[in-house]
Amino acid sequence: MKRNYLFLMLFFLCLFACKESPKEHYTNLLKEWLGKEVRFPANPVFTIQGKDTVDFAMDADYKILTYVDSAGCISCKLQLDRWKGFMEEEDFTSVRFLFFLSPEKRRDILGTLKSNAFTHPVCIDETNELNRLNHFPTELGGQTFLLDKNNHIVAIGNPIHNPKIKELYLKIIQGETVTSEDETPQTLTTSSIDRTSVQMGQFDWQQEQTATFTLTNTGEKPLVIYAVDTSCGCTKVEYGQEPVRPGGSITLRVVYKAEQPGAFGKTVTVHCNAEGSPLRLTVRGEAV
Repeated sequence: MKRNYLFLMLFFLCLFACKESPKEHYTNLLKEWLGKEVRFPANPVFTIQGKDTVDFAMDADYKILTYVDSAGCISCKLQLDRWKGFMEEEDFTSVRFLFFLSPEKRRDILGTLKSNAFTHPVCIDETNELNRLNHFPTELGGQTFLLDKNNHIVAIGNPIHNPKIKELYLKIIQGETVTSEDETPQTLTTSSIDRTSVQMGQFDWQQEQTATFTLTNTGEKPLVIYAVDTSCGCTKVEYGQEPVRPGGSITLRVVYKAEQPGAFGKTVTVHCNAEGSPLRLTVRGEAV
């Protein structure tokens, strides 16, 4: 088992290490958390949209636990539409999805659950007991875990934000052996983009705004977009699914719908087989 955790730690370092995040920091995080047992409150209460208490059994071969604290935009962190899609696209009969939400204001999370028509049971942990028992990392990517049946952490990271984390979770759940061959080199191409940031200016917060980015394949191999992540559920991206031939281009249409007035800066992360991937784009403005 220790050997498995050692390999997983090395595997995760390949996923997490980047210019913005020192490798040493993630080495320490993984050493601390992989294999650790998560402690749960004695009698957690699960509800449907904060209304109906449900009898929700937490026992399962695997559990995907995501914890969301009160800092920042809750809907941005949760991205419930993407969680719904993830839960529906695979056979998760042996998996429990555990959502522990610790909002500063209960009505904030209730509004998010309702607006997203999210009917999976959640625990609204108003006293933040789960975190007080475990002292989770402050990084968003370090607050989602894959647990085994004994609540030991076997994987770390958010599968709806990182396609490689998603692939790893599925391999472990499906009983596949995770080996170093899972990190085989991709067939890379090169790319260019017309801009990396768009300023939307001031606009009526109730009006939807759009921005476009043009990604061009400047290499000799087809350009494939594997996934596009956004930093907020209020931001969506529309783009074609076909590979881009050498010399061809693809348009990414970013759609922003403010949830309330205020200045904003949202990030779009494009995962593809181009050198320098993932590509990070931003849209900024002020909804009034």
